Amino acid sequence: MRNLKTLMLLCLLFPLNSLAQSGGAVHEYRLDNGMKVIVKEDHRSPVLVSQVWYKVGSSYEHDGITGISHALEHMMFKGTKNYGPNEFSRIIAENGGRENAFTSRDYTAYFQQLEKSRLEISFKLEADRMRHLLLKPEEFAKEVKVVMEERRMRTDDSPQALTYEQFNAVAYLNSPYRIPVIGWMGDLENLRADDLKRWYGLWYAPNNAVLVVAGDVDPQQVLALAKKHFGPLKPSKLEPLKQRQEIPQVGTRRLTVKAPAELPYLMMGYKAPPRTANPDEWEPYALEVLAGILDGGSSARFAKHLVRDTQIAAQAGAGYDLDSRDQSLFIIDGTPSQGHDIAELEQALREQVKRVRDELASEDELKRVKAQVIASDVYQLDSVFYQAMKIGSLESMGLSWKIGEQYLERVKAVTAEQVREVARKYLVDDGLTVAVLDPQPIDEERARRMQQGQQGGGNHVR
Repeated sequence: MRNLKTLMLLCLLFPLNSLAQSGGAVHEYRLDNGMKVIVKEDHRSPVLVSQVWYKVGSSYEHDGITGISHALEHMMFKGTKNYGPNEFSRIIAENGGRENAFTSRDYTAYFQQLEKSRLEISFKLEADRMRHLLLKPEEFAKEVKVVMEERRMRTDDSPQALTYEQFNAVAYLNSPYRIPVIGWMGDLENLRADDLKRWYGLWYAPNNAVLVVAGDVDPQQVLALAKKHFGPLKPSKLEPLKQRQEIPQVGTRRLTVKAPAELPYLMMGYKAPPRTANPDEWEPYALEVLAGILDGGSSARFAKHLVRDTQIAAQAGAGYDLDSRDQSLFIIDGTPSQGHDIAELEQALREQVKRVRDELASEDELKRVKAQVIASDVYQLDSVFYQAMKIGSLESMGLSWKIGEQYLERVKAVTAEQVREVARKYLVDDGLTVAVLDPQPIDEERARRMQQGQQGGGNHVR
């Protein structure tokens, strides 16, 4: 939404109805070994995206092995019985493709973007490393150092990322969402190759994976190739994951993070529910609209009242992730402008929260936010990768991809009364956690590392 002007310009250049044509037919299959295969047709370009999603991420971990899912993601490129270290990446590149991987709280995914005739290469390689990874101790000893350096650059030396990590650890007491995806440094230092072998053997199996292919493909040919390469793989005996539901919060929690930084920073997080398969559910969609009312471009309330009018904030935002396995957070954050402090910013943000609890949003606000949501969602359908990711992420969290097809209609149905009701129900102090970044002096070496961390991109480092 923060790139709304660019988005709307693109939507004018490429009308929404033409973009919507990318929403082709979806075909769903299941192999005999339990692996789910989902194919989405999009015949506009001779390209495809192949993604393998494993239902495991940091929220499956426990103290002592945090970061193991992400570390295993790195090791998936370090060789099998049939291919040496980094051979996977070399073969994909030789075939004109791109590949990468990413780990989240709820899933780990691997993907390749290829010309449509190269799909079998992707399947052959992914099927091989699903069951035949070597996980040599000497390779892991080198790669875990890469992971630890990634943590130093992207979290320890990034003041806002460090604040967010500490914030989550306080906002959640017993929910696994308190665990950082990259893991705690002490746990990374003590991880061993045998730990990864057990984790790999437990979760990396066809009956714990979803294969998603989107693009210019024939569904029956995709299914035939999936049966050929993934079909012979043996399933694992998966134990049901024990629920670790967050206990009710009974009062505001506060923390201060002292770290080298240029500017102070404020985070406020309210406990909020995730989206489920309940057809009568409307609260998550109302929270989506509420986030857009507060922070949905230059006409939103934060930008208008806090950045331009009062100039208390240099930046202020709101966000809500409606897709997660466990309880989510409605997050408000900001940086005070010069001449103002964190206390003034928090008070100003609280006044805006009080306003959405007390007053109905205007019809113009609802129309604006819904138009933004619709334009954003439809425009993203122009990306074959996004189409596949939308399916894979929902399926990996135990939700059907069909729920994603209902998103626009559910958002359009949200009323002003529903927005006010979710604000009154969830934006309350008893469910609030507040984190403040207290900036400390930055030495030259730290500044250099922070600059490197900001320049580092991508999800996988190797």
